[in-house]
Amino acid sequence: MTAPSRRLSPANRDPVAVARALAPILAPLAAADDREGRFAGQSLAAIREAGLAALTVPEARGGLGAGLAVASAVIGTLAEADPAASLVLAMQAVHHASLARATWPEGVAARLQQSAVREGAFVNALRVEPALGSPARGGLPETVARRVPEGWRITGRKIYSTGAPILASGLVWARTDEAEPRVGLVVVPMAAPGVRIEETWDHLGLRASGSHDVVLDRVLVPEDHAVDWRPPAAWATPDPVTLAWNTTLLASLYDGVARAAQGWLRAHLTERAPANLGAPLASLPRVQEAVGESERLLAVNRRLLRGAAAETDAGSPPPVAESGLIKLTVTENAIQVVQGAVALVGNPGLSRNNPLERHLRDVLCARIHTPQGDAVRLAAGRAALGA
Repeated sequence: MTAPSRRLSPANRDPVAVARALAPILAPLAAADDREGRFAGQSLAAIREAGLAALTVPEARGGLGAGLAVASAVIGTLAEADPAASLVLAMQAVHHASLARATWPEGVAARLQQSAVREGAFVNALRVEPALGSPARGGLPETVARRVPEGWRITGRKIYSTGAPILASGLVWARTDEAEPRVGLVVVPMAAPGVRIEETWDHLGLRASGSHDVVLDRVLVPEDHAVDWRPPAAWATPDPVTLAWNTTLLASLYDGVARAAQGWLRAHLTERAPANLGAPLASLPRVQEAVGESERLLAVNRRLLRGAAAETDAGSPPPVAESGLIKLTVTENAIQVVQGAVALVGNPGLSRNNPLERHLRDVLCARIHTPQGDAVRLAAGRAALGA
């Protein structure tokens, strides 16, 4: 089977239909990549060939111009088959959606957009550091941008850099070396001298996401590649639209993992007929109730994701605290669905020969992504109590 051609134009293709066509291609690749701990390069090559790297690049720039509702459906569909590759695409979609609204230097923005359209080039933010952790919890990055006559020299180390092997550019979170440092993003070509990837990713779940360390050793970039310097305090309040995109696509991904587990479970329960029962497991009331509970959780997820996406596309994104609550609720529901499937199947569900084992490992990664549960609850509680 081959992926749909990237030469199809935005006018005559449906990104969700493309994702559905890709899913059966990606699913066996995902299982093999997970077992070998190998980067999802083949899956992402198929995604790139299908044109989905330009999913949220504006149509005026040659992209598909997808809003959040379409992007959410694409990510969720692909995540049922290959969540690691879907995560790389989700980050691509978030950053190009953000870039379409940003006031970056025109040349830099246009090059990133054109490369996504013409070459299927991927981009992701490189933010997390060994000492800082996630910048969402505050603090200055140790990655430093020093002014030189030719532009900027960037030095630092980034960890958990999702999709590192396929990235054409990294949006590096850095601080200036000024007396009063500014903080912001620097566009760094991953092929630039001084950039190297250390293959450190050996994880429980999403093993094929290639979230390795990226080391930057005095990497030279032009002046205009520093696209958004601000005082640190100016980054304290998240942009509601960007946060809605980030939380909704992450939640869509893990909801996709849960739907994959539920789909496998339904088939198993319908087909499995123990000798002592003489009928399929699906005929048992306790099994029907357990499956019904998971259907309830997935229905809640579906409503939350569609509502958040529709509101954001209409120009009224959920408030910052609510976006976090949506992500937390959807992902915790997803975890409960997969755990419920494993519990219902019993010991075979934890066999490495059973896809439920992989779905369980993958869905647990939901708790790691920003915003994390404790921060979400704290923000909501403070807001409710007027603290």
